[in-house]
Amino acid sequence: MEGKPEGRVDPVSAVDHDGRAVVVHLVGELDLYNAHQVREALLACCADEPERLVVDLAAVEFLDSTALGVLVEARSRMADRRGFVLAAAGREATRALEVSGLDNHFVLCTTVDEALAS
Repeated sequence: MEGKPEGRVDPVSAVDHDGRAVVVHLVGELDLYNAHQVREALLACCADEPERLVVDLAAVEFLDSTALGVLVEARSRMADRRGFVLAAAGREATRALEVSGLDNHFVLCTTVDEALAS
């Protein structure tokens, strides 16, 4: 299974482009084991220089410090950091952001639609 712990799924379920915005849909547990996949996807999107990069966290069950670091790194690659938006964070993702203090540094929206409209 190519170094993937049993039962793990690809953390990037989809990437949607709509001209000015990109939505990256993440799923499952985001941690040391798959942070490189999340990093590759987010940095590739940043390289396209979208006006808005929305990270959909609705299906994320867990984020560790490695995954949080990937989000910080990706945000730093955006020309307009306010264009990097986290959306639909569930209880676990919200808790990780709050405990780390990153909830004060990211733009957070309750839904992907809200993130795209803001």
